[in-house]
Amino acid sequence: MLAALIAVIALALLFDFVNGLHDSANSIATVVSTRVLSPRVAVVWAAFFNFVAFLLFESTVASNIAHGVKASVVSLTVVAGGLVGALVWDVLTWWMALPSSSSHALLGGFAGAAVAKAGVGSLDLHFLGKTALFIVLSPVLGLLLGGATMRLLMALFGGRSPRFVDRTFRRGQLISAALYSLGHGGNDAQKTMGIITAALIATGHLSRHAHDRGIPLWVVLSCHAAMALGTMTGGWRIVRTLGMGVAKLQPVGGFAAETSGAITLFIATELGIPVSTTHTIAGAIMGVGSVTKLSAVRWGVAGRMLLAWLLTIPCAGVISALAFLLATLLGIPG
Repeated sequence: MLAALIAVIALALLFDFVNGLHDSANSIATVVSTRVLSPRVAVVWAAFFNFVAFLLFESTVASNIAHGVKASVVSLTVVAGGLVGALVWDVLTWWMALPSSSSHALLGGFAGAAVAKAGVGSLDLHFLGKTALFIVLSPVLGLLLGGATMRLLMALFGGRSPRFVDRTFRRGQLISAALYSLGHGGNDAQKTMGIITAALIATGHLSRHAHDRGIPLWVVLSCHAAMALGTMTGGWRIVRTLGMGVAKLQPVGGFAAETSGAITLFIATELGIPVSTTHTIAGAIMGVGSVTKLSAVRWGVAGRMLLAWLLTIPCAGVISALAFLLATLLGIPG
């Protein structure tokens, strides 16, 4: 049992690493595409703030993740099946250069494995429904905030010389990229923290009330470190899609998009809601790009991203359910 638990924790940290690699584009796409930072420096900058985010945010999202599935249904096989589905979907969408949501892949995978074991009744539909609502709300909020922030900056700096504006917001993007990376680490690393804690509870290494007392420190540090390492590895295929494929931004636009996305993530993390950093920054970039003119947004690319968003939870769920059923066929206890 201990060996199986260690294997599942290692699988969860691998997912966290891939999450950082897959979603590094969310934090650095705009700052790289506007050439404020080189790709190598940008990933180190983002990784640092991914890691230190645990100092600022309580583990509310982590506590809520495992609540999506009834505690009596959670087992190492269910957790492992959910992680396999999320990992496979992340790798597929990374290969296709589509910025899909690692967060919703994990939620869909965990739910899919639980349904394969005990049916739909094993799910907390209220929690999953609230999360599904934010699949729509987070990019919309990012879009609205992005557009509003860009209009405000245009009103404040519209009379200044282009050189002054460019120089000012090149510096400003260092701050906005740091804020977004804090939001990314604060929301996304907590999802894996919640999964590992669920595995520890399922094997009796933690009590069922562990979430209420706080996540063990070693779980917090290992998840943030794995995500930071993944971010440092960088997901350049998706950087190109987000940074240049959706809309071409200047430093002032990059600042507006990152700041708006960071605000959205801070709100969601404080509410304990796992949201997609991908959805959030993509919505903000579209909002900023559309302020100049609607044709500035490459809606064909946005449409491909939307399709990936809609498919993430069901596809990850199906893959996880198949992984769980295969494990039981091989004689692994469910």
